[in-house]
Parts: sequence; structure tokens; C-alpha cells
Amino acid sequence: MAPVIIPNKIASRDDLVVIPKKEYDALLTFKKYKEFKATIAERKALARAENNFKKGRTLSYHELVKKLGFAR
Repeated sequence: MAPVIIPNKIASRDDLVVIPKKEYDALLTFKKYKEFKATIAERKALARAENNFKKGRTLSYHELVKKLGFAR
């Protein structure tokens, strides 16, 4: 295997990563998937849910099932 010389200006920025080619190719397969972007309404709903969770306004699984009408 031939030695590789990495220039100081690249190595000094702490952003150098060396991985085997097979692993790099596997990482590239993830690039095919589109990243999820939440809508404004979804972001507001998430913020509301997080706020309710912080305030302890939650339901147990059994309470949720009963409230949705699935309980017998």
C-alpha cells in the first residue's frame, strides 16, 4: 500500500476523516433519501406537544385507548 501524505492545511482544521471505501459507499446510499422538512403547522404542533409534556399533561396508553374509544 502506498503512503498518503495529507497537507497540513487540511489536517489542521480537525475535519479530516479516514474510512474504508466500502463504508464510504454504504454512507452514500443514505444520500438517496430525502430529508424530512416539517411544515409550519407540524412545528407548531410539536412545540405544543413538548410544552404539554413539560407541564405533565400526558396520557397513559390505557387512558389514550379509552379516550379514543377503543376500550371495551
